Amino acid sequence: MTETGHRTVLLEETVQALVPDDQMPAQGVFVDGTYGRGGHSEALLKRLGDKARLLVIDKDPQAIAVAQAKAATDPRIVCIHGGFGQMQALLAAHGVHAVDGVMMDLGVSSPQLDQAERGFSFMRDGPLDMRMDTSQGQTAAQWLAQASLDEVREVVRDYGEERFALQIAKAIVARRTVRPIERTLELADIVAAAVRTREKGQHPATRTFQAIRIYLNRELQELDFALEATLKLLNPGGRLAVISFHSLEDRKVKQFMQAHSKVPAALARLPLREDQLPKPLLAHMKRVKPSTQEIADNPRSRSAVLRVIERTDAPLGAGGA
Repeated sequence: MTETGHRTVLLEETVQALVPDDQMPAQGVFVDGTYGRGGHSEALLKRLGDKARLLVIDKDPQAIAVAQAKAATDPRIVCIHGGFGQMQALLAAHGVHAVDGVMMDLGVSSPQLDQAERGFSFMRDGPLDMRMDTSQGQTAAQWLAQASLDEVREVVRDYGEERFALQIAKAIVARRTVRPIERTLELADIVAAAVRTREKGQHPATRTFQAIRIYLNRELQELDFALEATLKLLNPGGRLAVISFHSLEDRKVKQFMQAHSKVPAALARLPLREDQLPKPLLAHMKRVKPSTQEIADNPRSRSAVLRVIERTDAPLGAGGA
């Protein structure tokens, strides 16, 4: 657990995937694309040598402030304020063009949920913000004030996988003609009134809040960019470890890893020997779920999925690229 009370999910499994026990202390270059409150980074640093570098990236100014405080006492850390979708350019600005491991813990962190003023939680009253980077971009309240009924419906349906998306969109548009929707609990109440049934134990507004957050922060597009960047950044033998918390993210990660760990379908159908086929860019994919004990200690971890894969020595342009 970090100093903020945040429980880091799949902690040992993630850092051991990047730096196994028999490779400690590693002296390479590593990236934490979603620093958060630093749980994974702190554990990884314990497995790195004094010549290693850890570049930590986060959109959230508060997260970067935490990272900078840590970097003041550990010269191995380099802090970068930005989104992991721009990972390649952000690292290049620091003279880094190849790395030995990348980890990403997707979604919103517990500290972000716990701060009502960030607007991520439907359980705490606060302004409807929902921006990961509070220094730029449109807030959820601003978007809800001007989005068309079809736009709201599509976002809630596509990013929240919500079957009551049309009813929710109609309720939002009807309410904003009376007064602006500016508070989290107000939006949660509107959604709850529009949703007839919901899975046991799930708040009616869960999917809607998730959808708006993902849309505003371009989370799925950023993930696509970040995954593609790892193909160019990882050294042979370097590993990518990604923790997802819902099906949209995990599906993208899984499909990306599968696509680049097998021979393209067009070539697989040709009468070629195995040694004539191009080597895939990625190999040795594995999937890890939290243990029963971790779920009992930290219920938030129950939906987490860790996927790990290794970069081969195949050149770009080979395999699925």
